[in-house]
Amino acid sequence: MSENRIVSPQEQSEILMQALPHMLRYDEATVVVKYGGHAMGDESKARDFAKDIVLLEQSGVNPVVVHGGGPQIGAMLERLGIKSKFSGGLRITDKATVEIVEMVLAGAINKQIVGLINAEGGKAVGLCGKDGNLVIARKVMRAGGGGNIEIEDVVDLGFVGEPAKVDTTVLDQILGRELIPVLAPIAQGSDGETYNVNADTFAGAIAGALHAKRLLLLTDVPGVLDKDKKLIKELKLDQIHGLIAEGVVTGGMIPKVETCIYALEQGVEGVVILDGKIPHAVLIELLTDHGAGTLITR
Repeated sequence: MSENRIVSPQEQSEILMQALPHMLRYDEATVVVKYGGHAMGDESKARDFAKDIVLLEQSGVNPVVVHGGGPQIGAMLERLGIKSKFSGGLRITDKATVEIVEMVLAGAINKQIVGLINAEGGKAVGLCGKDGNLVIARKVMRAGGGGNIEIEDVVDLGFVGEPAKVDTTVLDQILGRELIPVLAPIAQGSDGETYNVNADTFAGAIAGALHAKRLLLLTDVPGVLDKDKKLIKELKLDQIHGLIAEGVVTGGMIPKVETCIYALEQGVEGVVILDGKIPHAVLIELLTDHGAGTLITR
């Protein structure tokens, strides 16, 4: 539909009739939205995302944004002449790299998203896992080559962490007060070091701790695809392991569905994997009958 086309009163009423029951369903509910690095690349889509988040807050939803920034981190490291190595999709992060990661994630990207939301009439607050001890991280060790747990096969990922503890005190003070928290997945460990946390994993931990009604994982694919590469609209928790075993769910989708499993087990009502490049994907998923991705529930 062209943005310049005039929508008739009848079309407007039909849109409202479809959206209102969904708005009531999410009234005062918490929705955590993971905004991926690849979905953030287009300026007009970034503005659309910001509008969606502001509209959700204005309609009574409590949105929490968790953002990634892999491509932006990669670009900055390249500019500085720092080469990146990966293991199992995670960036091996030394001391110099984690300083750049924190600068890009908790600095430039976080404040850019805050600015976009505020420009659309919202009141965004930029935070990271360090603020208020929101997330305490533990170091991630990844099994190498053959997947054996022999000590010589373990890959040291450096300052890559995963959530060990979540304290929602700071978010409890923000949510429901017309403020929108925007979280960068940087956290401090009990050892005092700074850790880079995978944004999907970070979002799952936040959603679980808040017992969110929905966790939306915005990515660069339509959702979970079947063996014929067609979108699977709905999945139950007990179907996921079978899809992994059959080789239907592979590669980068595996950690995403593992995040879904964790979040659901922590009390999140439903998790949706959807394409963040679709304009207004968040509103389409939450406020229309057909949704926009793969809904995974218990």
